[in-house]
Amino acid sequence: MSTYSPRIRDIHRQWYLVDAQDLVLGRLATEVARVLMGKHKPTYARHIDTGDYVVVINAAKVRVTGSKQTQKMYSRHSNFPGGFRQRDLATMLALHPEQVIEDAVKGMLPKNRLGAAMLKKLRVFAGPEHEHSAQRPTPLNVVGKHGHPSGPFVEAIALQQA
Repeated sequence: MSTYSPRIRDIHRQWYLVDAQDLVLGRLATEVARVLMGKHKPTYARHIDTGDYVVVINAAKVRVTGSKQTQKMYSRHSNFPGGFRQRDLATMLALHPEQVIEDAVKGMLPKNRLGAAMLKKLRVFAGPEHEHSAQRPTPLNVVGKHGHPSGPFVEAIALQQA
């Protein structure tokens, strides 16, 4: 037996579309990170970026549980004296909803060059329109609480099964 290692020329990338409306931020980020890493493929290898592209729409309509709206803080520093700034999650969702999802997904990716390459395949948009319709992204079903599917694609799946 020998260990399978995918070659660069054998990697085929797809485009996936995720509607973040009414999805919990953490559950959304784990599914997006899994697709960006390529863990959903049988050809997954830790040392090669085998992941796919992900387009997230309706980032401004993502939700969080508990009291994270006021307690979760985003910090930055300008490297000048007195340059420390903090914003809570509610303010970040109002001003930069794309950054909230990007930060959540970035925290679930490897902290090296490979993780940076994976993060470049993520596209996040605050509204329902996106500029990647030419790639014809496949809708990605994000699993909700207790393993039950949630989101707008559930209705489409239910209509197909009926």
